[in-house]
Amino acid sequence: MEGRRSVLVLTNSRDVTADVVLRLLAERRVPVVRLDPWADLHAGASLTAAYRTGGQRGILRTASRELDTTRVRSVRVRRPSPYGGPPGLSDQDRRFAGEQALWGAGAILASLSGARYLNHPWDNRGAEFKPSQLSAAQRCGFLVPNTVITNDPEEAREFVTSHRGGVVYKPLWNTPYRVDGQPHSVWVREVQGSEITDAVSVCPHLFQARVDKAFDVRVTAVGDRLFGVRIDSPDIDWRYRQDLMTCVPVGVPESVACAVTAYLAELRLTYGAFDFAVTASGDWYFLECNPNGQWAWQPAETVAAIARTIADLLEKGPDT
Repeated sequence: MEGRRSVLVLTNSRDVTADVVLRLLAERRVPVVRLDPWADLHAGASLTAAYRTGGQRGILRTASRELDTTRVRSVRVRRPSPYGGPPGLSDQDRRFAGEQALWGAGAILASLSGARYLNHPWDNRGAEFKPSQLSAAQRCGFLVPNTVITNDPEEAREFVTSHRGGVVYKPLWNTPYRVDGQPHSVWVREVQGSEITDAVSVCPHLFQARVDKAFDVRVTAVGDRLFGVRIDSPDIDWRYRQDLMTCVPVGVPESVACAVTAYLAELRLTYGAFDFAVTASGDWYFLECNPNGQWAWQPAETVAAIARTIADLLEKGPDT
């Protein structure tokens, strides 16, 4: 793989969203290496990095590819599996091996000099914290619903009862959760003051004033391109029953587009999936930005345009 002609895609083997872009890169004859670091490095792949005064070298070997990591054009960080130790070890040894993999292989793959990252994994992580999102959204000019994050039951109860239009609860992180042994998602839902108990003190909770929305909007930002879709759903959280929602392309107001550009710049993101609640009067309220959100569920023309734009950036490589 000559020069900087290779694209490295970090994701799991079941990531069909990444497949859409990979097919485009294959059609363009752009060399690509796909890697799920945790899984593949336990299944025969190897990664080496060497450093010395004045230079460095690196080599990634998989079952079908050999890549000089100093010649990577772009890195697409999608949904790699969480780092962990190989099966068959004791709990302590697995934990040790998993953390060494994260701090070793993970850091090597996050430190490829001269490559374009979409997005850089450390920037992805920093942009996933909801308090950081809300703070940045305020600075960048978005409308932000009244929000409180607290582990004080009295503060939570006062906030909920003081908003006559209603308040919703949102988890601060999508932690895997099981009920009776079955996977269970914690959806955004309306909460009443009478439901606030001392259990709130166990951890921080996010409560947010309910926006009297006419519809939702997802804006997918890729570089300087924005792709908006209007979402109509019977649920507060449209993800709950996606089979009941409808979505069509929609324009993004200039004021919102400017705020999106500022937000991406502040958090050093090239890609972001922004969610808005839009009122009948046309006010767009920022809800969150997932720096690595899914996009292949949108209308076909939108999916195709997003895929082309991502492929363009990966093919182009760094701006320098």
